Amino acid sequence: MARNPAAQTAFGPMVLAAVERHEPPGRRLVDDDLAAAFLPARARWLVAATRPALVRRLFIAGMERGGPGLWANLACRKRYIVEKLDETLETIDAVVVLGAGLDTRAYHLARTSQMPIFEVDQRVNVARKAATVRRALGEQPRSVRLVALDFERDDLLTTLAEYGYRIDYRTFFIWEGVTQYLTADAVRATLEGLRPVAPGSRLVFTYVRRDFIDGVNRYGAKSLYRRVRQRQQLWHFGIQPEEVEKFLADFGWRLIEQVGPEQLIQRYVRPAARDLTASEIEWSAYAEKT
Repeated sequence: MARNPAAQTAFGPMVLAAVERHEPPGRRLVDDDLAAAFLPARARWLVAATRPALVRRLFIAGMERGGPGLWANLACRKRYIVEKLDETLETIDAVVVLGAGLDTRAYHLARTSQMPIFEVDQRVNVARKAATVRRALGEQPRSVRLVALDFERDDLLTTLAEYGYRIDYRTFFIWEGVTQYLTADAVRATLEGLRPVAPGSRLVFTYVRRDFIDGVNRYGAKSLYRRVRQRQQLWHFGIQPEEVEKFLADFGWRLIEQVGPEQLIQRYVRPAARDLTASEIEWSAYAEKT
């Protein structure tokens, strides 16, 4: 299967979720019983090695050296998205996961609901996901549709319509860990393309601060900056927290709330009695279509 650097980033968040599964239930920042099954064999062996608490702590500490605070960010953003989705299940008609990667959320939902779920990603990731689901679950749930799309070139709603999406669906859109990999033009084009969606639709998305993208403030993550901005040039788009409300409003969305490191620590890390920090680099925003 073809490789490209952005597509390969699908593995990291699922390794994290699978490792978190080894924590006692009250200490898990995210609880995903499918995460390990969706990983390739080598990654599953790595996750299995973290079952002992000491090995797990060393593994997390090693990951933290590359991006201080990002373990909590990545784990807690998944928890946050699940909470917001659960809160709105009675009022929505469909779920669209933008840049789905190896995420398992659609398959958890398909266990209890026939609501249509659309997983959108690059063609290479869609092919990988289809093979992964067949291996892990035996077959693709009928309610989950895999949609190949290039955010830089393709029209989102036109492509979704080919897979049965309807414009009158009140939709929960999930855009997790994706926007930084896109150009500013692609981010704006995606939001512009969503302008016709039904009022009452929801959007949860994560973003990286522009001052990190620009190198003005590296937030103690110099090695991460060198990797994603200088060597591989993976990350492109960033925005400041104080700009998000107006940015979304320009495309017809009302910002409900944002969560940054302080909120993640208060809501999830401290109740789990975990000794972790959260990074200023990445934030999450939650909005409603007006």
